[in-house]
Amino acid sequence: MNTPKDEVFNKPISKQFEFDEEVASVFDDMLNRSVPFYKENLNLQIDILKNFLDENDKIVDLGSSTGTFLIELAKKTDKKLSLIGIDNSPAMIKRATHKAKAFGVKVNFVEADFLEYDFSNSKAIVANYTVQFVRPLKREKLIKKIYDSLVNEGIFLMSEKLITENKKLNKIMIDLYYDYKKKMGYSEYEIAQKREALENVLIPYTMNENIEMLKNAGFKDIEVIFRWNNFATFIAFKN
Repeated sequence: MNTPKDEVFNKPISKQFEFDEEVASVFDDMLNRSVPFYKENLNLQIDILKNFLDENDKIVDLGSSTGTFLIELAKKTDKKLSLIGIDNSPAMIKRATHKAKAFGVKVNFVEADFLEYDFSNSKAIVANYTVQFVRPLKREKLIKKIYDSLVNEGIFLMSEKLITENKKLNKIMIDLYYDYKKKMGYSEYEIAQKREALENVLIPYTMNENIEMLKNAGFKDIEVIFRWNNFATFIAFKN
């Protein structure tokens, strides 16, 4: 499938970042060029997760966007699984449904607010670069809901952008990330425009804050399975 190029921020912005039709139409390219090692990390998560799944397990992707994670999981396993992607963007749901059909896999994509939607009895819940968009006042509540919605020995996978408490290191990490985006073909203007659009929309935590949030929800067994600069993926087990 052809992926349209992300050119959303090559013009002056008129609003804060949102997952509307314009963003959804280029989102796959945006992910591949904006999130370091996105495909490698996604495949790593799937390869690890497959080892814990049994027949008929329920897997939920929160903020499923164009459905890539669940579609790839469906393609890489022979097990019969209940795959549910939840997103509140109609444009994302439309594209995810179309992609799943094109790849010939069965995934149920639901347009809903995952803060309200019931996804209980899940064997695994995935939130890739999603929790960082949830307002801090609601974030702890969401993680507790995720913990409560997992079956015993259930798994939560969470990828997030990070900040650090060391201000100098934090600036270095941001500069390195901007250099990465330039290498991926984004102009300084596009980078600045996107940063402004994301201001107060994407609110990252530190590594310790994320781990503490997971512990407060009830998770005790937590590991970092991937990290590059200011991006990390956590796996947490409900024991």
